[in-house]
This record gives sequence, structure tokens and C-alpha cells, in this order.
Amino acid sequence: METIEHKLVSVNGITMHVAEKGTGPVVLFLHGFPELWYTWHRQILAFAASGYRAVAPDLRGYGDTDAPEAVTKYSCHHVVGDIVALIESLGVDKVFLVAHDWGAMIGWYLCLFRPDMVTAFVPLTVPFRPRNPRWKPVEAMKAFFGDDYYMCRFQEPEIEAEIKKYGTANYIKKVIASRKPGPPCLQKENPFGNPDTDTPVTLPSWFSEEDLKYYVNKFEHKGFSGPLNYYRTLDLSWELTAPWTGSKVKVPVKFMVGDEDVIYTTPGTKEYVHSPSFKKDVPLLEDIVILEGVAHFLHQEKPEEVNAYIHNFFKKF
Repeated sequence: METIEHKLVSVNGITMHVAEKGTGPVVLFLHGFPELWYTWHRQILAFAASGYRAVAPDLRGYGDTDAPEAVTKYSCHHVVGDIVALIESLGVDKVFLVAHDWGAMIGWYLCLFRPDMVTAFVPLTVPFRPRNPRWKPVEAMKAFFGDDYYMCRFQEPEIEAEIKKYGTANYIKKVIASRKPGPPCLQKENPFGNPDTDTPVTLPSWFSEEDLKYYVNKFEHKGFSGPLNYYRTLDLSWELTAPWTGSKVKVPVKFMVGDEDVIYTTPGTKEYVHSPSFKKDVPLLEDIVILEGVAHFLHQEKPEEVNAYIHNFFKKF
């Protein structure tokens, strides 16, 4: 870990923290919620050792990267603008892209908006989501999963206070350790539970107390408003992407997910992933990998296996 280099770069009007190691073709890693560049430390070390320049930023609103206050500053155009500027700052025209959870959402947008900048893409957990011109995302999620669906509850301004009440460490432990299939819902009272009466959460073997300490330190300093604003701009991004309705992702893709993943097990996702529609929307989709007995944080739970799949895919280009 001590060999990973850290720097601050100016991108798209903000200062972004970036971790990197190695020389060679760039592999850009984009994290999800509630994560940081740190979620990729095993991948950074492995890909640097394999002849790549591994780069992992803290996304806008996270860790040591700036967190604009306005919700509207977290639209798909803002966050993709950050990544485009970051790629340009690296002095390269194209990158290999690996992304997890919300990072994968950003990755799909990047491939739609700037396919010229991506050699190949490995999205983890989140498949492509074609824009439905008839339904705004939050409205659709409420209709299908109810008002208590977590993405709907994340729209509410008091959710930060609920996380604080539950405790940053307790919340991160609960998310990391969860293997409950989707769709995740949050009850009105004590949406995350009661740390005084709940059974203590045991961290999985692949996530140490040291890892937890790093996460807690960063999230207690930065807060959760920036990360939650990604969910709060879902409808805004839907409006902004009207010109891309029906557009295809024309980048080589290998999709990976665990069969116990909370998104994969949410009704509709698995059906789409294994339908002809996925291949129709992503014509250069080369492979779908389902890891058995693996949950949401597959790159942490099974790093060697995931790294091998990614590396073998990138070697083709």
C-alpha cells in the first residue's frame, strides 16, 4: 500500500484526489457507494505488477476530492466531465475502464458520451440501463418497489441524519457485510436498525478493521451528502440524457456480477442481463460472468478471480 502514489489534480472545476501505481497502458478504476479509491487497492497493486498504470480517483463528493454543495453539481454530465478531464490529465487518449456500482453507472455514461476514450470496459454489478423516455427513474422505482426502496429514501434530506444517528462505522459495516438479496428497502423508523439492540455486524474476512478505519475517517470528515447527491440527480440526469434515448454502447464490454449481488437479485435486473436486449443495447458485449456464491463487493471478496477475468479480457486489445 505504501508504494501507491497519491496526488491532487484539477479537473472540471474541482480538485480530485487520485491514487496510482505502475507504468504502461492506463487502467482506470471507478468506485461505487459508499466506497473510495481504497476499494481498488488490491487491483492497483495487481495491475501495476502486470505492466499497467493503475489509476483510481476518489469521485466527486468522496474522500479527498472536492464535494460541491449543490445537488445539481452531481449530474451525469458533471461526473463524466470529471472523468474526461482526468483522462486528459493523464496524458493519454484512451483507457481501459473498470467500474463498480455507481462507478459502473458513470462508466456506462462515459461509454455513451465519449466511446473514443475507452478501449474496453468491465462494469461490475450494474448492467447498462437504457433510458426509458416514459418514466422518470425515481417515479419508476416507487411504482415497482415502493416508497421505501433505498434509492427513493435516499432522495430525502434527513437520511444523512439517520446515518449519523446509526453511526458511520455501523453503517459502513452493515453495507459491506450485507448479503441480503434485493430490492433493499429502508423502514421509516430507524431505517438502518438500532445499533444498541441489533446483533453486532461481523466484518467479512476480506474487509479488515484497518479498512473500516480508513473508510470511517474519510466519511466522517467529508459526510454523505456528496455521495447521496448521485441518487438525488437521477431524474436530472434522465432529463439531460434525452438526446441519447435509444443509443447503443459501442465499446467492447465484459460484464461481471456475483449471483448473490443485491442489484442482480432485484427483480428485472437478472432478466435483462440474460435477455437479448442487453446484447442489443451493448452490441460489443463479449461476455457475461456470474460468480457463484459472491455478493456485491466482488472485486474485494474474490480479487484474484476478478483480476484474472479483467486481465484476460484486456489482453485482447
